[in-house]
Amino acid sequence: MSDYRAPVEDMDFVLQHVVNVGRFADFEPFSHVDAREIAGLLDEAGRFFSEVVAPTNRIGDTQGSQRNADGSVTTPDGVADAYRKLVDAGWGAIAFDPEYGGGGFPWVIGIAVQEMLTSANMGFSLCPLLTQGAIHALDVHGSAQQKLDWVPKMVTGEWTGTMNLTEPHAGSDVGALTSKAERRDDGTYGITGQKIFITWGEHDVADNIVHLVLARTADAPPGTKGISLFIVPKFLLNDDGTPGERNTLECVSLEHKLGIHCSPTAVMSFDDATGYLIGEEQTGMRSMFTMMNSARLSVGLEGLAVAERSYQQATQYAFERTQGARPDRAKGESAPIVEHPDVRRMLLTIKAYIEAMRCLCYLNAAALDDGHHAADAEARAAGIELAEVLTPLSKAWCTDLGNELTSLGVQVHGGMGFIEETGAAQHLRDIRIGAIYEGTNGIQAIDLIGRKLPMRDGAAIGDLLDQAEQLANSLTGDLVTFTQPLLDGVAAARQAGDWLLANRGDDSLAGATAYLRLLATVIGGWLMTKSAVAAQTELANGATGDQADFYEQKLVTTEFYVTQLLPSQFGLLPSITGGFDLIGAFQPAG
Repeated sequence: MSDYRAPVEDMDFVLQHVVNVGRFADFEPFSHVDAREIAGLLDEAGRFFSEVVAPTNRIGDTQGSQRNADGSVTTPDGVADAYRKLVDAGWGAIAFDPEYGGGGFPWVIGIAVQEMLTSANMGFSLCPLLTQGAIHALDVHGSAQQKLDWVPKMVTGEWTGTMNLTEPHAGSDVGALTSKAERRDDGTYGITGQKIFITWGEHDVADNIVHLVLARTADAPPGTKGISLFIVPKFLLNDDGTPGERNTLECVSLEHKLGIHCSPTAVMSFDDATGYLIGEEQTGMRSMFTMMNSARLSVGLEGLAVAERSYQQATQYAFERTQGARPDRAKGESAPIVEHPDVRRMLLTIKAYIEAMRCLCYLNAAALDDGHHAADAEARAAGIELAEVLTPLSKAWCTDLGNELTSLGVQVHGGMGFIEETGAAQHLRDIRIGAIYEGTNGIQAIDLIGRKLPMRDGAAIGDLLDQAEQLANSLTGDLVTFTQPLLDGVAAARQAGDWLLANRGDDSLAGATAYLRLLATVIGGWLMTKSAVAAQTELANGATGDQADFYEQKLVTTEFYVTQLLPSQFGLLPSITGGFDLIGAFQPAG
């Protein structure tokens, strides 16, 4: 398997030219952030993840995490050591509040660092990912004492966090869960039940595991309204805040999975385990959604990150593998397969989509920064609205593309891509879960048409399409070739959105997934065009050498995306507006 090299130049380009990260220095919490130093910070992070974490990717896949007879879990060789080095280096804490020991950087910088971590080893990355989600839930909904007790050690990574929702009979229908919470005289609760699919539910890399567990009290109403959220730690705390007595919970088994073998996916059993209520009783879903919404952007980022790792490996292989003749080669001499147009088409497809996904995910994270830290209430509200619109796009589109692009990465390898020893297939196996967990992509599409599209009677999405239209009409010079495809994309997205707003119920649900794909592709085209404008400006300002080559390639990938990939999605319109009748007429056998 090839080494991983963080695409720092690409990442910094998006931060500077698409997100305009320099503007965050005007926000009081980020006054220390110097946009000119970000590339250096990313470069340092890139070295860490390529040298320390990336080497664990292959052994994490082949060895996997193992449950021992006593219920403990041993992670693959080198993983615990790499995790401790991550904690010592502080990379997992970079975007958290300094009050808790964090680095105090904007969330979008944290997302860039998280991209590197995920590319280096996706299974490994899930441990910090779940921890950061638990931190968000506690920070928003926990009491002052709970924050003091649990959050600082979680921010540093010395303790990790989990999300315990799913039960054998209650997956996406969380309201069907049956785990019980019995009130005790001392104010704690006894938690009893079983949870499945618990990411990093048991492991050997940290001193404590802070489980956030959904359960219901005896007098709670049925459904999601009756659910409460509890802190249920692996170890209860001593008076001095250190881990003490073992709680009555255990990992009863680990799932055998298609991918992410490094990540121990546990079945957790709670037997009157001590739990601490977060917020008020029967407000658990609100608290958990804070955690899930944070995680959904991070899962979308997985599609980008694993596609990047797959692309790097496929590109290296394409330069090394020789096969087939080319007109400019001597008779009988094989050419590197990268010289064949179809191989180059596959690599360009992967690269162009990666750049669009990076723009989308980083913009989504920047919107969260605006929503939490902008100077005035109107700007904060706009940031939150934008983040709400972009999150289902980031999660679903990027993980769908992750599946497609890692499959192309296998295809570039030809037959050797199907052989496990090359490592190309691992990327495809690992990212397959991305479209399933943290709300399936179908659920993301339903959320988009049911909650996000109707916001301000369609104006929340309409404003984004207005910006895309304005940019398309402002293009000059060589970039005019992007104008019509982008305008056509905006028109198709508007037509689809109008139809969905006018046709609620099963008719709109039938077209939801196709609409998400179309809208995300159009938004990606807008952001890619912004990239092209920035690249053209840099070239006009006299960029030379490697920098000029970099900007020229930005123009190439954008032109390919806007003129070839974007128009290919316009055919989704009949699927969006086709309604439910034909789908409803289908009678599956079984």
